[in-house]
Amino acid sequence: MRHKAIRASTSQDAARASARLGHLPVVAIVGRPNAGKSLLFNRLIHGQPAIVDSQPGVTRDRNIALGRWEDRAFLLVDTGGFEDQDGSALAASVRAQSALAAEEADLVIALFDGREGVNPADRDLVQGLRRLRKPVLFAINKLDTPAHEDAAAEFFALGLEEVLPLSAAHGLGVAALMDRVVALLPGMPESAGQADAAATTLAIIGRPNVGKSSLMNRIVGYDRAIVDATPGTTRDPVDTPFVHDGKSYLLVDTAGIRRRPRVQDQLERSSAVRALRALERAEVALLVIDATQAMTDQDARIAGYAWERGRALLLVINKWDAVPRERRDRPRVLGTVHRQYPTLAEVPAVFLSARTGAHLDELFPAIEALLAAHRREVRTVHLNQVLEAAAQAQSPPSSGGKRPRFFYATQTGTAPPNFTIFCHHPELVTTAYERYLANAFRSAFDLRGTPLRLRFRARPREQSQARQ
Repeated sequence: MRHKAIRASTSQDAARASARLGHLPVVAIVGRPNAGKSLLFNRLIHGQPAIVDSQPGVTRDRNIALGRWEDRAFLLVDTGGFEDQDGSALAASVRAQSALAAEEADLVIALFDGREGVNPADRDLVQGLRRLRKPVLFAINKLDTPAHEDAAAEFFALGLEEVLPLSAAHGLGVAALMDRVVALLPGMPESAGQADAAATTLAIIGRPNVGKSSLMNRIVGYDRAIVDATPGTTRDPVDTPFVHDGKSYLLVDTAGIRRRPRVQDQLERSSAVRALRALERAEVALLVIDATQAMTDQDARIAGYAWERGRALLLVINKWDAVPRERRDRPRVLGTVHRQYPTLAEVPAVFLSARTGAHLDELFPAIEALLAAHRREVRTVHLNQVLEAAAQAQSPPSSGGKRPRFFYATQTGTAPPNFTIFCHHPELVTTAYERYLANAFRSAFDLRGTPLRLRFRARPREQSQARQ
């Protein structure tokens, strides 16, 4: 399986990675936990994709978004804190992710907490950044009034030649910071900064601890997201642009979605909401399921979230290597799923191991087949042939002596496919018969894994008569 990942362990690798993204330079925001990095990140991209909370250590993975200041575009990277607060493996992973982001970047913004003052960990951070031999801007955050700017002078004790006071919360000093950023960014060709409109967004969704982040890391070829045995490690949706076999994708790893009664922490509720919002900008949802556990109602409920939003859906049965060999019977497993959850019978599935990479080569062919179905355009003549055959094989039920009579159908949208059927008495078409027609279209045009939208309308002449 060949795929190009956004990875850079050297400056040369970083340059190549940026080139694959339209030569956009990379700006990383680093600092200790709770210095305000995510707040600054959100302000600079004019949105709020990163979770902001007073609890230190909220951001764990790196967030990447397209930023722009005046006429310069760049990739902006938000990171977790550099400080190893509790000595845990998870904290060490957060620190490693932040260090990797700084190494990959063309320019680094080091953010300090101006209210707290100089911390011993700040000196370690400054020394580490100096070894990178790249532009670093040192910004002092949380200086909310001009009177607070005197607190910035304390940070000259770290041996800094320049400090930039600002307030990410109120926008004070942000313009001055960004003017310095764009002045130091490497030059770009005229074509740089144009977003890759052809990129397909894939959202990785599922319950906590089923292997979503492991799958993302395996796909892109390096540890893009932190993997930890603690459920809920991923909180922000993590965006990763990458290229596979010459095609551009944007991969979004999301926080695990728990059942509502179990989502008690405000931060976890925010993560679940963002996971659902990630579906809004994705075209394909990869629902990761733990093969060592039975399919759950929550898995089916998450599938429903994607289906209701019109997303193509693929079941990714992960941890297949952990299933005892005598139980690795794909048809049997799928048969059980379909009996328990009939609505998933038309959703394709792949079986793989994100940990070992086994059967990963089956993933992208399945995704491409899904995309083809999701975007399929059906000729009107063929659509009406299937409609006529379906109606002849099974007439719609009558009500009060009246029965719907179909005239013609036409496709009115794609991604997902939308079909409008003009008929007599559209209000009498039952849900069961609508499902029957949808299955007929799905079978005839190979539309597995994508929702279908059927609309029943009276012919325009009949609509005008009804209004009169």
